Amino acid sequence: MSSFKVVIPSRYASTRLPGKPLLKIGGKEMILHVCEKAALAGAEEVVVATDDERILSCVKQAGYNAVMTSESHTSGTERLTEVVNILGWTDDTVIVNCQGDEPLIPPELIHKAAAALMGQSEAQVASLCAPIVDVEEVFNPNAVKVVRDEQDYALYFSRAPIPWDRDTFPNNTSVSDVTHFRHIGIYSYTAGFLRRYITWPACALEKIELLEQLRILAQGEKILVPSVDKIPEAGVDTQEDLDRVNNLLIE
Repeated sequence: MSSFKVVIPSRYASTRLPGKPLLKIGGKEMILHVCEKAALAGAEEVVVATDDERILSCVKQAGYNAVMTSESHTSGTERLTEVVNILGWTDDTVIVNCQGDEPLIPPELIHKAAAALMGQSEAQVASLCAPIVDVEEVFNPNAVKVVRDEQDYALYFSRAPIPWDRDTFPNNTSVSDVTHFRHIGIYSYTAGFLRRYITWPACALEKIELLEQLRILAQGEKILVPSVDKIPEAGVDTQEDLDRVNNLLIE
């Protein structure tokens, strides 16, 4: 497997949990937990993309690289692309985008996202999914579903219950794990793809579903989405999430 890099977008501002990246979990700042997971995944380089000097200082003191990026970005993908350009990475560089608020992300998922992209040539974007085992999750709009073709390339992403089981929905009480998959929000890209992506306008489907990845499909680009066994632990958005993650680390 060729080398890959990990970029972790990390903003200080958070409506529900201000200063989230620097809150401590098990005595260590959240952002450093994510950096450690990325390093354990085998990344050649781990870079935090931030808009705050406090995060920059914390990351660099821990021995990782960090880059100051614009405060005006509207998405993590834009922040990621700025890092690609600041560091001058070549178009064929493979980059995994890890969220800075997922301190329990398994390193093997980061590695799998990178390996999936490098194992084929049809797509310049890869992500992951896992079987849905709880029927309530199929109908949960916060759980993004993905439908794929026979080679695991995405056909569509939606907050709606796709595919729709015509014979049993909406009154069924079970779900088949061979038909329903939840999208896991970790992506790998080539640097060249990112440079093209940020020139594309948001498409109608993206605005309706509020799913940025639909912009990629609307442009006729492929996204490879192999499956893994299960969804990883949820990230940290609230104080309750922070308490949950702390308790998991203690266990």
